[in-house]
Amino acid sequence: MRLKGHLTPVRWVGKDAYTLAEALIAVFLLGTLTLSLFGAFSTGLGVVQSARENMRATQILMQKMEAVRLLTWNQSTNTTLATTNFTERYDPLSTNSGTIYRGTYVAEPAPSALPAAYRSSMRQVTMTLYWTNNPGSARARVQSRQMQSLVARYGIQNYVY
Repeated sequence: MRLKGHLTPVRWVGKDAYTLAEALIAVFLLGTLTLSLFGAFSTGLGVVQSARENMRATQILMQKMEAVRLLTWNQSTNTTLATTNFTERYDPLSTNSGTIYRGTYVAEPAPSALPAAYRSSMRQVTMTLYWTNNPGSARARVQSRQMQSLVARYGIQNYVY
């Protein structure tokens, strides 16, 4: 006896696979997305490295400026104690790798915008730091940071023991 509605296998008539054009478009899209992802990673790592170098430059400038602020009035113009040129590394423990920072220290008379009564007891100190990111590369760029401060004759150095 045959039951009504008996299931018979269905045979597909028509496409059994993707066409060549569909496969090529899918490969092109996948390749484009992969290249974009690698580009994003590369850019992100470059930004992180640049931020690290900038942070280290700021740290070096602050360290040098604090050392100058602790010098006495006469010591601040002594080039043996307050060296006019200095070199620091990105990693102080490493002797031959990483970014090299080169800096200058300049002590000048106070700017004329200050009142005359203060001008003779003040100096303007300028620290400038230079470094090259990606040294030896075609994309190498010299970068710099600068910090200025006024140092007083009767400043903090008289209160440090």
